[in-house]
Amino acid sequence: KLMMGPLRLPLLFLLFGHSLAASRSFSVDYKNNCFRKDGEKFRYISGSIHYSRIPRVYWKDRLMKMYLAGLNAIQLYIPWNYHEESPGLYNFSGNRDLEYFLQLTNDIGLLAILRPGPYICAEWDMQQGGLPAWLLQKKDIVLRSSDPDYISAVDKWMGKILPMMKPYLYQNGGPIVTVQVENEYGSYFACDYNYMRHLTKLFRSHLGDKVVLFTTDGATTGYLKCGSIQGLYATVDFGPGSNITAAFEVQRHAEPSGPLVNSEFYTGWLDHWGSPHSVVSSVAVAKALNEILAVDANVNMYMFIGGTNFGYWNGANAPYVPQPTSYDYDAPLTEAGDLTEKYFAIRDVIKMYRKIPEGPIPPTTPKYAYGPVVMKRLQTIFEALEILAFSGPVKSTYPKTFLELNQVFGYVLYRTSLPVDCSTPTPLSSPLNGVHDRAYVSIDGVPVGILERNHRITINVTGKVGSQLDILVENMGRVNYGKGINDFKGLVTNLTLGSNTLSGWTMFSLSIDEAVSQGLLVQTEATEAPRPTTFSVPTFYQGSFIIPGGIPDLPQDTYIRLPKWRKGQIWINGFNVGRYWPARGPQVTLFVPANILSTAVPNNVTVLELEGAPCSSGSCYVEFTASPVLNATVQFENKEPRRLFYKKDLL
Repeated sequence: KLMMGPLRLPLLFLLFGHSLAASRSFSVDYKNNCFRKDGEKFRYISGSIHYSRIPRVYWKDRLMKMYLAGLNAIQLYIPWNYHEESPGLYNFSGNRDLEYFLQLTNDIGLLAILRPGPYICAEWDMQQGGLPAWLLQKKDIVLRSSDPDYISAVDKWMGKILPMMKPYLYQNGGPIVTVQVENEYGSYFACDYNYMRHLTKLFRSHLGDKVVLFTTDGATTGYLKCGSIQGLYATVDFGPGSNITAAFEVQRHAEPSGPLVNSEFYTGWLDHWGSPHSVVSSVAVAKALNEILAVDANVNMYMFIGGTNFGYWNGANAPYVPQPTSYDYDAPLTEAGDLTEKYFAIRDVIKMYRKIPEGPIPPTTPKYAYGPVVMKRLQTIFEALEILAFSGPVKSTYPKTFLELNQVFGYVLYRTSLPVDCSTPTPLSSPLNGVHDRAYVSIDGVPVGILERNHRITINVTGKVGSQLDILVENMGRVNYGKGINDFKGLVTNLTLGSNTLSGWTMFSLSIDEAVSQGLLVQTEATEAPRPTTFSVPTFYQGSFIIPGGIPDLPQDTYIRLPKWRKGQIWINGFNVGRYWPARGPQVTLFVPANILSTAVPNNVTVLELEGAPCSSGSCYVEFTASPVLNATVQFENKEPRRLFYKKDLL
């Protein structure tokens, strides 16, 4: 019985810690250019999986599929902001139960490569890897540096998370064989060696001297110049099509001897709204993987399963382009954990180098098309303002940012009045590109246009002096790579109307998730008001559907699509499924895992449509389908094409 349950590893550590430490070891063998596991030569073949992007109920399924593909290790990040959304308030329960995930990994027989940050690389909101947005409350903070305020926060967080991880180190009976310090630091402008030295000492103080600590950087000597440091084993990352010999020669520049390691071998690539879905052929991945394994190198495939940016967790890149809800990544296991041709191609390559575990591979989970759900209008943002703005209005001469309003994600409504008469079209402008990231503009309740960061910083408006100007600002995800990571949200600079700087603002932080989950929104009749055909006021819609009980295997996973809807957010049974934007693409459907659905009660679907629902034409419905659509770019918006595996394009 001791071998089961959530206390397994801590109990083993307490009871048998000394004997385990004596018999289990993992180290770098510089003489023979390899890792040593329990004294034997060892090579890991690993895959990346992000527990924060996969519902807990599916962790075992995904890990088993990885194990039966022939992997002997997984690689995982720890997103700081996922566990400490507010300073000092930690959450490791439910889908955030990191220790349970590690125990499951160990039970299945997989080793773990841990990447705890503090900065991680994952297209995850806020500095590509989960630095909490509340760090920006000191506006001039220099992130990822020796800045005392940043270091103080890092020390507290690492003082919490690393002691939690220590029992899960391999020598203590757990799965963790190596631990990364920081991430791709050579790509960051600060190049602060004292910061990296501080982290090295910090990690050693909490984890001890026996664990292998490492760094990861792009496979050019320029990245390794600032990314590698004495005391941390330097590794590189590169994708299919790279010159593998040249890439590992870069690693040898920093590590003349020791194991060859590609810590991020890209099986696919990330997506952006408005660009085609990234696709990397199975043939190219299998060919390059074979070449890596043929030179006896260690490899981690990024991603082996991508998963989903539920809620508001997606990141963005600069020049500002946000990433979509899906993090499918064209990985060997799809966003929903489905087996692909790429999965079996990789498995066939691995078979050439190690014995594949026996046993049936868990099948692709069945999907169910629940069909159309009729949606009824609830309230507009303005009609529901008293319900949504729990904390009440905040008044200020000039607009405040999200953080100044104590808001991290979602939406804030900014309200003022027109200071002059605009009988002829007058430019409403963000001259310093200060709309972060997308603003839905109305005058006296009539929508007049959209301001969008980097795309549309001016619109023309008309209205009488004193008319109410409402600007709903959406945080589309924080920049997560490069030097632009101090990414404040909201109206971060003043707006102008003609030659006038707008002032006298009233701001409302909107707690939409709470209002939806508590069922506070009510159905209302649409009031007739003149409006242009292009936009409508941001409005909530709701519908419900029943999944019959007593039928085996229901509920099942599904996908939701929104025919003729334009852009917004979806909640199902109060769970924030994510953003939709089929008008821009490439993602059209959103993955809906079965665990948020119910056969006991009707399933509620709530939609916040920001630009214009199709309901006036009578086709007011959403549809649950059994097949995903992730590659249907409708409108190519991005002016600068992004190359596969080329991170300089993301700076």
